[in-house]
Amino acid sequence: MRVLVTGSAGFIGYHLCALLLREGFTVHGYDGVTDYYDVRLKRRRQQMLLQNAGFSDTEGMLEDMALLSGTVGTFRPDVIVHLAAQAGVRYSLENPRAYVDTNVVGTFNVMECARQAKASHLLMASTSSVYGANEEMPFRETDKADTPLTIYAATKKATEAMGHCYAHLWALPTTMFRFFTVYGPWGRPDMAYFKFAEAILDGRPIDIYNHGDMKRDFTYVEDLVRAIRLLIDAPPPVPEGRGAPIEGDSLSPAAPYRIVNIGNSEPVGLLDFIEAIEDALGVKAVRNYMPMQPGDVPATWAEASLLHALTGYRPRTDVGEGVRRFVEWFVEHRRQQRPAA
Repeated sequence: MRVLVTGSAGFIGYHLCALLLREGFTVHGYDGVTDYYDVRLKRRRQQMLLQNAGFSDTEGMLEDMALLSGTVGTFRPDVIVHLAAQAGVRYSLENPRAYVDTNVVGTFNVMECARQAKASHLLMASTSSVYGANEEMPFRETDKADTPLTIYAATKKATEAMGHCYAHLWALPTTMFRFFTVYGPWGRPDMAYFKFAEAILDGRPIDIYNHGDMKRDFTYVEDLVRAIRLLIDAPPPVPEGRGAPIEGDSLSPAAPYRIVNIGNSEPVGLLDFIEAIEDALGVKAVRNYMPMQPGDVPATWAEASLLHALTGYRPRTDVGEGVRRFVEWFVEHRRQQRPAA
């Protein structure tokens, strides 16, 4: 099977491509390698993927429709997994236009290319942030998600709506997945856990928002990409001739379209997560407690039974083990990045 992955030099994209390659897929990556965070990290991920003969890539922006369309036309993918996006909840407060350009316009281009290529399945990343001001937890795919709190979340919600339109108009099987606080090796330096580890080792204080009264459904990256891999084989069926419904399914009555949560279904307190980082590093943090930031939410919690019903799989890496693996990678990565004394 031939799979095109956008955002292949990114954190999740790299891990997904590596998994697909290990399983014998032919993979083409498409990535803009932007400087939102350290480009060296993206280049290193890219270089590791290129060591596999089954991987090829194109460097370009999603907004470049001519390049994207040409790439898809040449590669002729069976499946497209769209992970590329302008990420970061807090950065969306500073530069909202980047989110509209990349996440909305770029995603429209991907959908157009998937339509033209007659892809058998289009899978696109959304986020738990679309649940916004919802207070009833765990979050279910069938819950209303009409109260996003940031432009980032709003752009992702827009892509969900656009994806449904394309699935209906062109009978394009489309799966949207909502991620819940992904962490692990080769992660993004703008993520809190990465910043915590760096500051702790440097002896700098770490900023803890809402005075630590927060919970997140932390999801280890290898669990996440395993779920995506399995969802590739579960395209939503067209409305005609469907079998018995799955309880709690988000399957659209009007299109081959579905939303799936991917999370550990075990919310962990922020302070407990910080303690896991401290234990793995063997160093205590200097803590700077602060009020809640604009656009942030106190808790996330995924109801992931639909993922299990579709794939038989549940993410299961506990935070202690996942953090230990991240810290092992982070310490070595930090050593390599710093010049010898």
